[in-house]
Amino acid sequence: MKKSILLIIIATAGFSSCKQHSKSTQDTVDIETYNSVRNYEYADSMGNRLIIHNSFPKGGMKYTDPNGEVYGYVVFWTQITNETINPVELKINFPLDSFEFPSSSGRYQKLLLPSDTMTIDKAPFSSYGLNVKSFLDNHRFEASSLKRTINPKDSTAFHVVIFSKWKPIAGGSGSMRTGLSLKGQNLIYKISAYKLTHDLPLIDKVEISCGSINLKNLILRK
Repeated sequence: MKKSILLIIIATAGFSSCKQHSKSTQDTVDIETYNSVRNYEYADSMGNRLIIHNSFPKGGMKYTDPNGEVYGYVVFWTQITNETINPVELKINFPLDSFEFPSSSGRYQKLLLPSDTMTIDKAPFSSYGLNVKSFLDNHRFEASSLKRTINPKDSTAFHVVIFSKWKPIAGGSGSMRTGLSLKGQNLIYKISAYKLTHDLPLIDKVEISCGSINLKNLILRK
C-alpha cells in the first residue's frame, strides 16, 4: 500500500452522536436510539422499502502493526433494513488497492470490511465495539467482501474501516463522512472529506462501486 495518508483520517474521534445506552436484546442497530448521518430510503411502485443507514465516524487513532509500522484508521457502520416482501441478497466487494481522492494527489486510503455483525450493544463503545488491532493485524492488506441474505422485515449491520499510512497533521485537520447507497441494483460507497470548522465545508469526495443487491425497480425517495 502506498505510504501516504489523507490528513482528515486522524481527526475524526468524537464525531459520533451515539447516546450512551443500549438495548442488548436487539440483533442490529436501533436507528431511533443511535443517530446516523446519511440515510437513504428506496421504494418500488408498491411502496415496499429498502432503508440504508450510515453512521458518523469513530476512531481517528493510531495502529501499530506487528512489524512496527504505524497507520491511522477510522471506523463506520452501515445498516440495511429490508421492508420489502422478498429476501435481499447483499454482495459487497471492496477493492484490494487503495483509493485516492481526486483533487488530493498522493493521499491514499484503503477500505476494509470486518466479518463481525454490528449490533446495538456495540454502538456506545470505542470503534463501535470492533477489536481493531486484532482485525488489522490479520486483514489489513486483504481485499474485503461481504455476503448476507436479509429476509423480509429484517435488517443487518456491519462495520467499515478506512485505513491508511500514518502521517502527522500539518496545516489543519478535518473529518470524514461516508455512505452506502444504490444506483439501480449497484452499491456505491461514497466518502467525503470536510474541513474541521463549524460549517464543515467539503474538501473532496470519491465514489467507489462496491457490489450489488438482487432487487429491481427501487427508486430513491427524496
